[in-house]
Amino acid sequence: MYLVVSYDIHDDKRRNRIHKVLKNFGERIQFSVFECDLTKEQLLRMQHALERIIKEEDQDSVRFYHLCDNCQRKIDRIGGIIPRDGGPVVL
Repeated sequence: MYLVVSYDIHDDKRRNRIHKVLKNFGERIQFSVFECDLTKEQLLRMQHALERIIKEEDQDSVRFYHLCDNCQRKIDRIGGIIPRDGGPVVL
C-alpha cells in the first residue's frame, strides 16, 4: 500500500526520533513528509514504533494518507527534487 505520512512534533528530540523511524520505511519528500510503499505488516511495525515516541497529550501528530493506485497517478509536483526511486511523482 502506498501512503503519505506527515508529522508535527513539538519537541526536537522526539521529532528527530520520528524522522529516524520514518526514513527506515520511506523516502522524505519534504521536511515533515514521507512517501512510503509498504506491506500491511510494515505499516503496523512503523505505526507501533511511532506510537512509542509521540506524546499525544503534548499535541504531537502523525497523519497517514493512504493513496490508491489511481490516486498515485494523479500526484503533481512543482519544483523540488525528483525522488531517487523515480516514485509516482508526475511532472
